[in-house]
Amino acid sequence: MTTRDQARRATADLRGEMARPGSVVESVPGLPERLLAARERKGVDLYRAERDTKIRARYLAALERGDDRELPGVVYTKGFLRNYALYLGLDPEEVLAQWRQERTEAKEERPVLAVPRPMAAPRPGLTFSPGIIVAALLTVGVLAFTAYLGVQLLRFAKPPTLAVTSPPTALLDVDETTTSYVLRGTSVAGATVSITTPGREQPYRVTADSDGTWSAEVELRRGKNQFDITATDPETGKQAETPARVFITVPFLVIEAPTLSVDQPADGATFENGAIPVQGVTTNATKVVVRAEYVGPAPGETPVVDPDASPVPVATPVPPEDVTVAVAEDGSFSTPVELTTGQWTLSVTASSEQGKTTSLTRTVTVAYSGVNLVVTIQGGSAWIKVWIDDKVDPELGQAGRTERDGRTLTFTAERTIEVRTGSSGVTYFTLNGTSLGALGRSGVPETWLFEPPNPPVKTQRR
Repeated sequence: MTTRDQARRATADLRGEMARPGSVVESVPGLPERLLAARERKGVDLYRAERDTKIRARYLAALERGDDRELPGVVYTKGFLRNYALYLGLDPEEVLAQWRQERTEAKEERPVLAVPRPMAAPRPGLTFSPGIIVAALLTVGVLAFTAYLGVQLLRFAKPPTLAVTSPPTALLDVDETTTSYVLRGTSVAGATVSITTPGREQPYRVTADSDGTWSAEVELRRGKNQFDITATDPETGKQAETPARVFITVPFLVIEAPTLSVDQPADGATFENGAIPVQGVTTNATKVVVRAEYVGPAPGETPVVDPDASPVPVATPVPPEDVTVAVAEDGSFSTPVELTTGQWTLSVTASSEQGKTTSLTRTVTVAYSGVNLVVTIQGGSAWIKVWIDDKVDPELGQAGRTERDGRTLTFTAERTIEVRTGSSGVTYFTLNGTSLGALGRSGVPETWLFEPPNPPVKTQRR
């Protein structure tokens, strides 16, 4: 027998005892007193109950006072009583039955004043005109539509419930050999339960059974596993107001070395710029260190030596400093590494708190497409004129332009870029990600030709 049936039987027995002649029992408290007492036992005030039930506080107060004049109507009053009873832990059917009884008794107790009626002539028989029939049909239609709106309002106003029964607590530690766990809980019948976890693109999705129960088996990895659970009512589209969050921790073995997988970059990949993405996943690691080592020039970048030109030797690229990457809670890590043109070896090393390490290497090539030249004026002003693939740059024009200290210009070409500067010592160049610095002396006008993979060459072009 359910708790609701027990409550109904107890109320019926109590009323029978009261109705039996000669019986002496305590009077059953009225419905307003029951609601007030139940709310006080729950330990909430009217404003907290208003937020939880979405029923205005003045209507809740009217229910607890038994003041029908403050309530909007019978249909809404029944809905308020049903929802408020569920919120207070009372049997909604029994509460509605008591409300109907007390309402009927209140009507019967009202004194009726009998007023003598004057004699009247017999009323004529009831006649139905077309106007009366149309009005009656319209009234019935309006009432039916109003009832439909009331039902839909009650249906769509309430979001689905959600509870997690397994694990019984939000924090759970399992054995170090555990690789999966079955989450269980309850919601409304047919609800779609979604379970998301960091590191997994698609969430787990299951459908609640006809009794509202659901279960889903989830994968576990070593460390703390976070699961965010929500429920969606497929009929109303509403989601549970308070999603559930569960943490399941699988301990690491002290002697176990970190695991490491590198998703990017792919081994042997070629990039047309120097921002190399390094990302992957590790376990039992607190940090990841990325180290870059220069191997040599990119294929096809061997410079062509012109004995009649005045080339400027290009220094071997200096590897960037080691990059230390923090590991996220889900074990993922990600960082960009800035590299200049050439072939490079990237070493990715994951380290645990116990000093255990695991390393992977990737070989990448940085080969800029065409010519990318950055011109920076530092230490003074300089007159600049530029030819892009043997054509004058339209922005600077045929006459060139004087650029002030701190000015930075960027040029791109398919084959060559030629720069005429009025002060070579204050004009700094960065070619395809490699800094060349200033190629001459301050105050000396010079023209430089940039044609990778060849080194810069001084020309006589003006």
